Amino acid sequence: MNEEIKKEEKTVKTTEKEVVEKAEKTHDSKPRKFDKNKRPRNNERRNSKPKSDLEDKVIEIRRVTKVVKGGRQFRFAATVVVGNRKGLVGLGTGKAKEMPDAVKKATEAASKNVIKVDLIDNRTISHDITIKEGAVRVMLKPAKEGTGVKAGGPVRDVLELAGVKDVLSKSLGSSTKINAARATLRALKGQKSPEHVAFLRDKKVEELR
Repeated sequence: MNEEIKKEEKTVKTTEKEVVEKAEKTHDSKPRKFDKNKRPRNNERRNSKPKSDLEDKVIEIRRVTKVVKGGRQFRFAATVVVGNRKGLVGLGTGKAKEMPDAVKKATEAASKNVIKVDLIDNRTISHDITIKEGAVRVMLKPAKEGTGVKAGGPVRDVLELAGVKDVLSKSLGSSTKINAARATLRALKGQKSPEHVAFLRDKKVEELR
C-alpha cells in the first residue's frame, strides 16, 4: 500500500511539473513592442477624454404618465441647460424610468446642442429682441455695465450660463419653464454682432454708431 501511494504522489508531481513547463513555454517573456496603429483599450480611451468645462443646471423635472393596456407607466422628463459662462450655451431634454438617468440624458443632449452667443464686451447682448415660443413671450434688452441680470426662473439660468452679465428681460404669457428656456435660447441665437450687421449693410462698424 505504501509503495502504491508513493507511485501516485510521483505521478502527481510529474504532471504538475509538465503543466508548469508548458505554461512557461507558452508565456511570451519578450517585452511587447508598442504598435502605433493599435487602438487603446476602453479604460484608456475614457481616461484620455478631455474634461468638459460646461456647467449644467436642472431647470425642470416632471413625472410623465403613459396609459397602456396593462396599466400606467411612470417616467421622468428632465430639462437641463449647460454653458461655460463665456458665450457657449445649450438646452436639452431627456426621459427615463429613473430620475438620475433622465438628468444624464438631458445633459448629454444639451452638450450636443451648444450654440455660440455674440456678446458685447463679454457682458451684454447686442440689441433688443422679443421671441415667442408656444404661449410664452420673452423680451431681452441690453443694459449698462453694473446692471446685472434682471430676470428670473429659467430665463435667468440660461442667461447666466451663457455668460450674460448685464441684461433686462421680461416674460409674458404662459409660465411654462421649457418654453421660456427655449425662447431665451432662440433670443440669444438671434443676436447679431455689429460686425455682422456692418457686413450685411456693406458699411463699416464706425458708421453704425
